[in-house]
Amino acid sequence: MIVGQGTHQYEWNENWAKLPASITLGYTHGVVVDRADNVYIFNQSAEALLVLDRQGQFVRSFGKQFAAGAHGLYLSRQPDGAEYLFLIDYELRQVVKTTLDGQTVLSLDPPPRKDLYTSAELYKPTDVCVAPNGDIYVFDGYGLPYVHRYDQNGQYLNSFGGPGAGPGQLNCPHGGWIDTRRDQAELYVADRGNNRIQVFSLDGRHRRFITAGQQQPCCFYQWQDELYIPDLLARVTVLDKNDQVVAQLGDNPQAPKTSGWPNIQPQLKTGMFNSPHALCVDSHGDVYVVEWISSGRITKLVRQR
Repeated sequence: MIVGQGTHQYEWNENWAKLPASITLGYTHGVVVDRADNVYIFNQSAEALLVLDRQGQFVRSFGKQFAAGAHGLYLSRQPDGAEYLFLIDYELRQVVKTTLDGQTVLSLDPPPRKDLYTSAELYKPTDVCVAPNGDIYVFDGYGLPYVHRYDQNGQYLNSFGGPGAGPGQLNCPHGGWIDTRRDQAELYVADRGNNRIQVFSLDGRHRRFITAGQQQPCCFYQWQDELYIPDLLARVTVLDKNDQVVAQLGDNPQAPKTSGWPNIQPQLKTGMFNSPHALCVDSHGDVYVVEWISSGRITKLVRQR
């Protein structure tokens, strides 16, 4: 089945992931791709971090400690070419940087903001992104609605956001991305609870909103001059360099209105999404989408045009 429009047409492949019979997926929350086009999937199961090759063959797994709270996943490419993963667990309240085979090289402490966090339970990070200078941005999507910035060594720098719907205020800052499509890098935040994207300077100053085409944006992935956005309300949106919508993929507006959603497994439809939570794009332009559903769902969209 072909989905998409115009220059964004894809073959829908829902049988791409070839997992061993011993692995049962949980909620599939995060996905990234490395330079070799290996795909890393973060899910809430005993095999929390799965690695598959481009053909969907199982390579390895690790991270059983993240089984309950596996959520955000980010791949950072260093100036020297090295690649690292950031794994975010909202139950453990942990943000860790690891090698591609799971060796921890950095753990970020919770933000030292006792004026905000009167108890440890209020901190529930959901995502991370990294700026060109190495600064790390942590998004507290399920705790207090702030973005916390650290330097490349894990030293806390500042926080911004806070509850509300005004400029600079957030409601479930679920994920973010450092956008480098133009001359000046900017921070894009998936302000999911406010049904919008909010754009900040890298030091946390509000710049503008993006609402066109947005329902409940979860996070972002930049590929060439485009920004791909998984929308929890059953579609994927693609923005061009000017943040105009150029494609919407797998749109299924009835799914979120169905009783029991997102766990409506008998009603999943080929060519239509249910609850996109994260995505990535490989070097060929193929898109990998993982969805928020209790038994997991991984779809590969193979670029046709």
